[in-house]
Amino acid sequence: MSAPRLLLGFDYGSKQIGVAVGQAITGQARELCVLKAQNGVPDWNQLERLLKEWQPDALVVGLPLNMDGTPSEMSARAEKFARRLHGRFNLPVFTHDERLTTFEAKGRRLAEGQRGGYRERPVDALAAALLLEGWLELQPAPSL
Repeated sequence: MSAPRLLLGFDYGSKQIGVAVGQAITGQARELCVLKAQNGVPDWNQLERLLKEWQPDALVVGLPLNMDGTPSEMSARAEKFARRLHGRFNLPVFTHDERLTTFEAKGRRLAEGQRGGYRERPVDALAAALLLEGWLELQPAPSL
């Protein structure tokens, strides 16, 4: 497979899953939406519609590790979600350390509000954009 150009990133959670879209050429990502989940299980039909609409080359799932880098209970669930994405949609799925992305997303939202530029930006989707950008930073530059 050639290097992925368009990607969807997922900030996995048990009640909701933040989704972002990013591209390798610019290395940037933006928040897309938040999917509701029941005990970590999304509406797979809704997710399928999202994948058909965006047609990503690959998917990136945030891995919520403990601060010391060890796996957490949620990281095991996120890895299971990643395996299910791959199994259902046959796309390459990567995981990426997402420590502090939700914290950073909340800080960005707070800063925007203080500057008067606040708009409702779902924290989980913004966290997905941050983790996707983090993953993109670690990839070799795409050839045009």
